[in-house]
Amino acid sequence: MLVQDRSTPQPSKPQQPFLTAGHFPQSKIFTFPQWVSFNLFKITTISFLTLNIAALFFLYNANDSPSTFLCFNKSHLKIPKPIEFPKFSFKSIKPISDKSSNYASFGSDRWVVVSVSDYPSDSLRKLVKLKRWQVLAIGNSRTPVDWSLKGVIYLSMDDQAKLDFRVLDYLPYDSYVRKTVGYLFAIQHGAKMIYDTDDRGDVVDGDLGEHFDLKLSNVDVMQEKLLQYSNENPNRTVVNPYIHFGQRSIWPRGLPLENVGEVGHEEFYSEVFGGLQYIQQGISNGLPDVDSVFYFTRRSGSEAFDIRFDERAPKVALPQGMMVPLNSFNTLFHSNAFWSLMLPVSVSTMASDVLRGYWAQRLLWEIGGYVVVYPPTIYRYDKIESYPFVEEKDLHINVGRLIKFLVTWRSTKINLFEKILELSYLMAKEGFWTEKEVKFTAAWLQDLLAVGYIQPKQKAIKLDQPRTAIGLADRKEFIPRKLPSVHLGVKESETVNYEIGNLIRWRKFFGNVVMIMFVSGPVELTALEWKLLYGRVFKSVVILSDGAKTELAVEQATLDQVYKHLPKIFDRFTSAEGFLFLQDNTILNYWNLLQADKSKLWITDKVPQSWTTASIYGKDSEWFSKQADMVKKVVSTMPVHLQVSYKESSTREQGLNICSSEVFYIPRQFVGDFVDLVGLVGKFEIHNKVAVPLFFMAMDLPHKYDSVLNTMIYKPETSSSNSSNIYSAQAPAVHPWTVSSESDFIKLMRFMATGDPLLMELF
Repeated sequence: MLVQDRSTPQPSKPQQPFLTAGHFPQSKIFTFPQWVSFNLFKITTISFLTLNIAALFFLYNANDSPSTFLCFNKSHLKIPKPIEFPKFSFKSIKPISDKSSNYASFGSDRWVVVSVSDYPSDSLRKLVKLKRWQVLAIGNSRTPVDWSLKGVIYLSMDDQAKLDFRVLDYLPYDSYVRKTVGYLFAIQHGAKMIYDTDDRGDVVDGDLGEHFDLKLSNVDVMQEKLLQYSNENPNRTVVNPYIHFGQRSIWPRGLPLENVGEVGHEEFYSEVFGGLQYIQQGISNGLPDVDSVFYFTRRSGSEAFDIRFDERAPKVALPQGMMVPLNSFNTLFHSNAFWSLMLPVSVSTMASDVLRGYWAQRLLWEIGGYVVVYPPTIYRYDKIESYPFVEEKDLHINVGRLIKFLVTWRSTKINLFEKILELSYLMAKEGFWTEKEVKFTAAWLQDLLAVGYIQPKQKAIKLDQPRTAIGLADRKEFIPRKLPSVHLGVKESETVNYEIGNLIRWRKFFGNVVMIMFVSGPVELTALEWKLLYGRVFKSVVILSDGAKTELAVEQATLDQVYKHLPKIFDRFTSAEGFLFLQDNTILNYWNLLQADKSKLWITDKVPQSWTTASIYGKDSEWFSKQADMVKKVVSTMPVHLQVSYKESSTREQGLNICSSEVFYIPRQFVGDFVDLVGLVGKFEIHNKVAVPLFFMAMDLPHKYDSVLNTMIYKPETSSSNSSNIYSAQAPAVHPWTVSSESDFIKLMRFMATGDPLLMELF
């Protein structure tokens, strides 16, 4: 263990002698002027402090002097310290040579770097047998002190401390991210390739060369044409590679949850010549790289995962502008990408390698490189170990936003390392990681130069070039195999082909529709489940609630006036063809909505208990009367087309139209009118149940609404919800239904599975 610096204890002051009765020291007698003169310093000090306290108290309570009070408050505000950009010269880095380890004279061009926290595993012993590869094990504070394995170079914490690397000042003691030391050590000792892995996977056939491309300069590799994802759609920035390899219902850790529902295979691919695949990501059989949401919702009891991918599927490349989640346990790095090995230290451990992967892919485009995903290269054992969702918080909160940020980032810096440092700095300013990461990046880059690493040459990126359509002759087809899954104890059969086909049809229908969901229940227990359920079908699921939960991407809104929040969401999804609003007390059977017209308004105006007319006169009508007065004022300010439509739609002048508004749909062509109506309402506190029918009657005549929701089950008076007496898979929607826990979700999935059998795989 490292010896920590300790401050020298200060000697204690001599104690005052204990004064007992009869032993008081003799007091001196002063005249008043003498006393004042003798105690002048004390009197001045006390007076100064008293005046300051009084002044502060006065300022604190001086409500009639805002400017003075503001000045006082500003002095107590904790203004965030601006992030400093590291200042150093890349040209003045002194070399660091290995003078302390027993391997100073050893060199190898192929290294396997692994973190170890326990005694050698069977998988690690098999790694040692890989021919021409040197295994480097990096210890941490949990590694046994007597750790040893023949054929392995092991660097304990003490060994690492002697290497003089700058990054050591930033690395946590008990984390796998200490592998950063191992990367530098390997580069220092001649590495040309580094295989980043862990100690729980077996290499398929015991030969990395059988699966990865090791010799990129080989003529055969450079002339090989690789399948490449099509980048015709500039809005598609991330893909799920598991679909290409036969597992469409599984997603990798780090894939934005809003993309989980994209299960269709590629219509076609393009091609790219090999030789620049500097980062090579392998697929893992057994336990693939999945997140905690998948792991805990789709594993059956204590049964370990044993998921298989298509080993015959061709490797596939990622074009510039498109990314894929990368990990740190089955990835090969060539020397041109060694700079991208840095594992972030200021984010949660389960997010570190994924954030590294996205950061690296963006920078890889600067040197003309790309990522290639390969068929299964290892079998990874599921030890059925739990890890909390909080360890992935940096993924689920930020990863979607990070991808968008990276794709749009541009730099005018001259060399690659300057761009790397600039990007790390900007990512800290954007909140993707902290200032510590900026300093760590600076240390990492300096250490790379110090161990002899040479920066790769840059190439012009293609992101800003016009995208040309791929001609029919250049389109390459590959249809993935549909492999069975045995997770959740449900083995897929041929019927799954039909079920997947249904899911694709639903996704095609709703794939450009945004769901806006207001959750009144506990969002911390249900937000991700709702996104997982409906995110499979809709373009995106925006969760609103009474309180914001940034870690779950839940936005704050008030249900009574939730309509005022909708224009913000409309502005965010300018390409969406429509928006479907849903409250969490209502279940949407999306498979029954395919006959609806997405260019029309949908609402429950023909559902008697949902749409009613309230009297504005008589006993207990004061609230309705006030709401009606505000409605009249809004109607009087409407543009002619909205006012005419409203008056034609309103059948009773003496009543107030009320709609429970649990579910409604607004197509793109009416979004502008809706936004204008929200603006007309302004500061009026018109209730959502009044505003929504007002808006709908102003936007279009009721007989033009689509009738798809007319047959929904609506029984608000039902005493026992969540039962088979209420739910029907043949209805377009069901109300009421309460979901406040995972067990409630499981029960709901069982009911909904009669219409969408694939839901049985979610829970």
